[in-house]
Amino acid sequence: MKTLASIRIDLPGWTRGFAASLPDVLPTPEQRMSVAISLSRHNVSEGTGGPFGALVVERESGAVIAMGVNRVEPAHCSSAHAEIVALSLAQQVLANWNLGDCGRGEIELVSSCEPCAMCLGAIPWSGVRSVLCGATKVDAEAAGFDEGDRPDAWQDKLAGRGIAVSTGLLRNEAAEVLAQYARSGRTIYSPT
Repeated sequence: MKTLASIRIDLPGWTRGFAASLPDVLPTPEQRMSVAISLSRHNVSEGTGGPFGALVVERESGAVIAMGVNRVEPAHCSSAHAEIVALSLAQQVLANWNLGDCGRGEIELVSSCEPCAMCLGAIPWSGVRSVLCGATKVDAEAAGFDEGDRPDAWQDKLAGRGIAVSTGLLRNEAAEVLAQYARSGRTIYSPT
């Protein structure tokens, strides 16, 4: 028997208060990354998902459009990574699947960690024009996460599509959230 289903991925309840406490604009890359890392840290401390956080902002002004946290386990959905959640919510907020065609200027994805293979694939189709990353693939893998196969020159490939990438921003702070999660003994989800 075939079962019809639907999917819904909600942000955890604590994110309402978190969002309300944010300024409307995060003008610097460091402020944006600090928020992404704080999202990852809160997601772990609240027990609402894995140690990853992301947000989508207007690149020039820093106006926050959407945020996301990892919801893989609570949503029973392997694609519910923080970046995918943040991009999807931004697309809903702006009523456009192409964030590059929403009349808000260039859009930026800010992630507490470099993209895994899946999230890397989603970036070009989302319409963002820049990506800021905190922790690296090496940091995520040191914590036990399987980041998948990613081309060595992934940053150059995105640049070739007109997407600027900056990685290692507040790396130590972002990597520490991953390391703390690994030390906690909580689930390190991967297919292997």
